[in-house]
Amino acid sequence: MASPRTAPDATLKNSRSLSLRIPEPRFRPGETADFSSMEIPEAGETPRPAVDTAAKDMRELAYGLIRVLGKDGRAVGPWDPKLDVTTLKRGLRNMMLTRAYDDRMYRAQRQGKTSFYMKSTGEEAVAAAAAMVLTREDMCFPTYRQQGLLIARDYPLVEMMNQVYSNGKDPMKGRQLPVMYSSKKDGFFTISGNLGTQLPQAVGWAMASAYKGDDKIAAAWIGDGSTAEGDFHAAMTFASVYRAPVIINIVNNQWAISSFHGMAGGEGATFAARGVGFNLPALRVDGNDFLAVHAATEWAAERARSNLGATVIEHYTYRAEGHSTSDDPSRYRPTDEGKLWPLGDPVERLKQHLIQLGEWSEEQQQSLHADLVEQVRAAGREAEANGTLHAGDRPSVKTMFEDVYEDMDWRLIKQRQELGI
Repeated sequence: MASPRTAPDATLKNSRSLSLRIPEPRFRPGETADFSSMEIPEAGETPRPAVDTAAKDMRELAYGLIRVLGKDGRAVGPWDPKLDVTTLKRGLRNMMLTRAYDDRMYRAQRQGKTSFYMKSTGEEAVAAAAAMVLTREDMCFPTYRQQGLLIARDYPLVEMMNQVYSNGKDPMKGRQLPVMYSSKKDGFFTISGNLGTQLPQAVGWAMASAYKGDDKIAAAWIGDGSTAEGDFHAAMTFASVYRAPVIINIVNNQWAISSFHGMAGGEGATFAARGVGFNLPALRVDGNDFLAVHAATEWAAERARSNLGATVIEHYTYRAEGHSTSDDPSRYRPTDEGKLWPLGDPVERLKQHLIQLGEWSEEQQQSLHADLVEQVRAAGREAEANGTLHAGDRPSVKTMFEDVYEDMDWRLIKQRQELGI
């Protein structure tokens, strides 16, 4: 006779009712954000392993925070990239120009000149520093908040604006949403609105480069929310198994559209820790520290170029503005949360570093800001003369049949003839 424990009709019950955990952000609209409990390592205290260190021997870096710039503006510790003053000033300019461009295009959207825009305010160091490490031959697979990559590579602001306006000189011929830039010659792969798709494409591109015996690497950026998608995990598997020469950047800006990072698993562990499970070296970096981002990217790039495989970098930063011009962040977070973010502003921090070195001043900062604003304003006038959302030229309709085949298919030729274009 079967015992009561294994009898088919036996009913096993928990001693208490089950409950489902629903992640909740720490602060809600109307509350005051308090980050005093956040554990922030001192600048310079995180060790820098040799580039050829095995992933299993550097797991602690996925849980710490690489920082170079201290509260006093000094660069300290083993991750200090020792950049010369000219490079530092160029980095500051690139971040400031990105911010000035964002401000101009945000206003243009509010004036009805374009349908949509996305700012990168507070995250400029993530793109600007990386652009100064990677070469133009390396391929970047960005999200819609890495416009700083193009700006740091001196891509014409007018061309960027033409794309946002989808006017007659739009290099994308009106086929993409505003801010979905693309430039092969500048190593800038076409932006995808579905961010998760960038990662497997980047890994595949890197694998192809290695398979051909080329010397170019890839870098991809993905938001914290998109790490919960299947594309992310599939790409991580291929990057690990094939030692693809790729840098996987996770931009943890705390918010994915209107859901906080905890919805993607950012409370129980760091996002960098996901690299540990795939046996990939993982670095968690202060994303508002230009020098730290530069150093981490440089380390990962050297590793990739040395046939040592991929690296995961989590950029710990904060989205200071809304997700896009369609978003109202005051509906889901305190209005002062961005100002209270303890890691500060990347532009201000690099400025203070230059001042501490005796190579910069508040007057020079104000003068550069005014010059950059005027540069953006002039580019805006030129781009708007080419057309905006409700005025000016549009890409020709006949271009919809182009750029699909190297030699146009006879069916497309017939369709275009039927339309009389």
